[in-house]
Amino acid sequence: MARILVVEDNAPLREAIAAVIRAVPHEVVAAESAEAALSACATAPPDVVVTDLRLPGRDGLALLRDMKGRDPLVEVLVLTAYGTVEAAVDAMRAGAFDFLTKPVRMDQLAAKVEAAWRTREDRLSLRRERERREYLEEEIGEAFNAGQIVGRSRPMRELYATLEKVARSDSSVLITGESGTGKELVARAVHLQSRRRDGPFVRVNCGALPEGVLESELFGHERGAFTGALRQRRGRFELAEGGTLFLDEIADIGAAVQVRLLQVLQEREFERVGGEATVHVDVRVIAATNRVIRDEVAAGRFREDLFYRLYVIPIHLPPLRERKEDIPLLVDHFVQRLCTGMGRPPLPVEDAALRLLSLYDWPGNVRELENALERAIVLCEGDRLSERDLPFLERTRAGKLELPAGVVPLEDALDHLERTLLARALEASGGVKAEAARRLGIKPSALYYKLEKHGLL
Repeated sequence: MARILVVEDNAPLREAIAAVIRAVPHEVVAAESAEAALSACATAPPDVVVTDLRLPGRDGLALLRDMKGRDPLVEVLVLTAYGTVEAAVDAMRAGAFDFLTKPVRMDQLAAKVEAAWRTREDRLSLRRERERREYLEEEIGEAFNAGQIVGRSRPMRELYATLEKVARSDSSVLITGESGTGKELVARAVHLQSRRRDGPFVRVNCGALPEGVLESELFGHERGAFTGALRQRRGRFELAEGGTLFLDEIADIGAAVQVRLLQVLQEREFERVGGEATVHVDVRVIAATNRVIRDEVAAGRFREDLFYRLYVIPIHLPPLRERKEDIPLLVDHFVQRLCTGMGRPPLPVEDAALRLLSLYDWPGNVRELENALERAIVLCEGDRLSERDLPFLERTRAGKLELPAGVVPLEDALDHLERTLLARALEASGGVKAEAARRLGIKPSALYYKLEKHGLL
């Protein structure tokens, strides 16, 4: 239903036109002058205006220009008892949808109003689509060129080309790569370029939840399904309806949840925990892991049939040490963004500091680089970033553990040692966090805290 403004100083004709349009049906607002019309549409602008050309005070042509000035997409039908070529040309030049001469047939007028409204709807739809595309281009550009996926190296150019193709499909995707390489950003970029872009993007960290909690988190539960289930709760699959579900750390899920996940991928349906009703979903699944998942399959920890359901389109993210030519771009981006967030002018980075940043292997990848730059900016007391602002940066040589050069604060040295040992434990355990915690002699919860602290999670 459209909102139609009828402007006519002849009261009987005004009411007749309004009655015809209301019968379509559309909402109608009637006014006897241009001034009354402008006042009537101040709070609720019309979709279509039907106006007489000759009005008391300001004429219909002036009203047409006023309405177009307020809303270029409003459609205006001009009526007059004095049809001349000049008047019609003036009205069309001013943006009128059509020009009708009185006496006008009411069925013809109703048809013209309907056509004008449909034209406005089409133009609004095109504008919304253009604005949405511009927004998506901005979002995708942010993800590709201004987020953790910054890079112009050959591996990154190959990644961008792959992502453009992947986004056109609706198949499951498995993203692999070390911690901190930007797996979630890649998943978001795929979602934003896909047909599901208008749907939700829902993330679940499978490695951070016990199996029983994860099952309820993914599939939801019914009231009374377990102690504390006081009401029905929808799971992440339902919340992601029509969009994308990103399952991070997929290799950490237990056997029971693997079975249920396989069912959803095969049948696109499941039952909530404690429920019997079947829930149907339309969701694209993108999974990610920092483990060598084929090894998990070979070891019997991950179902082979589930692996192949997820491994329809594989994407591997290169570690930062394999694309060091991108480090200057990343440093420039992060320094700009972090300084802006701290309310200070961007700090120039001295060449010596940039060389130091480029020599380091970054076991925590882009996330570790961002955290290191944030710390350097916070501690920097000068007007540029130098080597002096990076005393905590880990230096390794031929596998030997070294202290930072020179005399540094004890806290920085301890942080350096802790970060190094965490990275080595993760590498030695193949990314399996429970095993890394065992090797370090700490609880898994303490390991997660320390990994997050040092940007290694």
